[in-house]
Amino acid sequence: MNQPKTDPIGILFLLIAMLTWASSFIALKSAIGPLGPMSVVFGRMVIASLCFVYFIKQFRALSFTRHDIKYILLLTLFEPCFYFIFEAKALQLTTASQAGMITSMMPLMTAIAASFVLKEYLSKRIVIGSVLAVVGAIWLSLGAQSSENASNPLLGNFLEFCAMICGTWYAISVRYLSQKFSALFLTAIQAFVGTIFFFPLAIWEYFTLPMHLSLEVFGWLCYLGIVVTLGGYGMFNLALSRIEASKASVFVNLIPVFTVLLAYLFLNERLSQTEMLASFVIFGGIIISQLPNLTKKKESI
Repeated sequence: MNQPKTDPIGILFLLIAMLTWASSFIALKSAIGPLGPMSVVFGRMVIASLCFVYFIKQFRALSFTRHDIKYILLLTLFEPCFYFIFEAKALQLTTASQAGMITSMMPLMTAIAASFVLKEYLSKRIVIGSVLAVVGAIWLSLGAQSSENASNPLLGNFLEFCAMICGTWYAISVRYLSQKFSALFLTAIQAFVGTIFFFPLAIWEYFTLPMHLSLEVFGWLCYLGIVVTLGGYGMFNLALSRIEASKASVFVNLIPVFTVLLAYLFLNERLSQTEMLASFVIFGGIIISQLPNLTKKKESI
């Protein structure tokens, strides 16, 4: 049986998408401080929403059932609402590098959740890989030391893990909705609902926290709203038009690698030897989960 050829353009789109998403940790870490975490997320949602205003007329032509509305509410509740609350607070307490490492667990968590909710097949490799990844994440958090960039890494990493739980259930919801609605609409509805949800939280921060909106911080907000939201999802959607979704999902595991590299270059963050070992354990679990089924290959020869 002929194997599908590698698509270098599709792979390039995926690499750009993963690099863009990884950079969101750097942008959030840079913007939080001068502004409150909820204000940063609100600014990101507003800017992203403005980019989708042009498509509102197109969205009005869509039809919705009660079942669709229920899943859309679940989708937006998990992400951006709860997801960004956890992630924004996490990045106040831990480093962008460690948060990126915790993110690498999401594909495994999604596979496990899908096996229960969507009755998808869950192999032994995924179970073993998941256990290793969880052990590595716990080790990474317990071995982390407080620093200028991470005042409470244990709590911060736990909050990032909570964000990954929200991201997991978001992925389950989007698998259902993507059968009927485009990725453009789903991304837009997240931005619109996120703007409404985070508005009162941003107002509360405005009256309770000292904040300073500089040109640099505004630049980071534009970067998050336009480049990360539109650019990242745009590249990923283009890649999915050329590469199978099962293969594209593997590239999500590059996000922590890019995050560590970008955090080293722009935030001067460094992982200790213990944190590096824990990170390798996480990657070991991911690699095991992604190994091909050798038994099936032998049977097909």
